[in-house]
Amino acid sequence: MAVMTSATVRPAVLGDLPALVALRLANAEAHLALDPLTYRVPRPDVVADHFRAVLAEGRDAVLVAEAPDGQVVGMIEVLRHADPPEHQILRPEPSAAVHTVVLPDRRDHGVGAALLAAAESWATGQGIRWLSAGIHHRNDRAVAFYRRHGYGDSGLSLGRPLPAPPP
Repeated sequence: MAVMTSATVRPAVLGDLPALVALRLANAEAHLALDPLTYRVPRPDVVADHFRAVLAEGRDAVLVAEAPDGQVVGMIEVLRHADPPEHQILRPEPSAAVHTVVLPDRRDHGVGAALLAAAESWATGQGIRWLSAGIHHRNDRAVAFYRRHGYGDSGLSLGRPLPAPPP
């Protein structure tokens, strides 16, 4: 467990489910403000089902930052990527995506850094060799946070919208 001045990082448990759902929904609202055409606010029951499954399966990690008063003030998910299929040209490399959320009033106090360090330690122990953080280009704070921690551009994703199919 990583300890900092304002919180302790530990693995999430089922009792954290309400806090995990609240963090995910708050994060969704913040992203909706960035780009309402890209983001949505998921249903709380679907979010709860997701976290329940991740915690039960034990394949991926959910870590929380807990303040001294017991409040969960942040979380990070480490979600493993599937290896590329045999027919593709990419070599398999154990990798995962990280998703970090910290309550706005706890940012800039080392909570996110402690969560990320704990996630990287967990991933290393699992044999994961590459972590990625999918960040929307308009989310300047998140881009700056991950860059400060050594994350950089790792490729380019190109795309274009297609017309809706005819009725």
